[in-house]
Amino acid sequence: MADITLGGNPVKTLGNLPEKGTKAPDFNLVKTDLSTASLTDFKGHKLVLNIFPSVDTGTCAASVRKFNEKASALDNTKVLCISRDLPFAQNRFCGAEGLESVISLSDFRDGSFGNDYGLTVTNGSLEGLHSRVVIVVNEVGDIVYTEQVADIKDEPDYESALAAL
Repeated sequence: MADITLGGNPVKTLGNLPEKGTKAPDFNLVKTDLSTASLTDFKGHKLVLNIFPSVDTGTCAASVRKFNEKASALDNTKVLCISRDLPFAQNRFCGAEGLESVISLSDFRDGSFGNDYGLTVTNGSLEGLHSRVVIVVNEVGDIVYTEQVADIKDEPDYESALAAL
């Protein structure tokens, strides 16, 4: 389990992130049109998994905007913004912001993505939500980069994540 903080207060996660060099675990997440997306739907593409507690917070929204800006210039790369927000909230946010270079996916149904990836917060005010994590997956499904952000209120290291592509 990861020992992280939320505004300096200790928080724990369910487990550890998948290791660099391993295959990314498959998932079933909900798209904004309520259909299901799995890892295999993105086979052959580089992936940035931008994972966060809720798009309705400032730092989470900033990460979606920043990856949207950077993603539009990348070849063969998809940015998946993953949270436990309802697909309706994700769609509303991206529509209002004009964000078209990211794909919003929700883990609201059963939280299995957060559990399988070891990033579900297990205590504190965000218990049950995802911690702030970036995972980069190459075209063949191998994890090439992970970052468990030390304090959930902080933004991820965008440049290191993008450099891993």
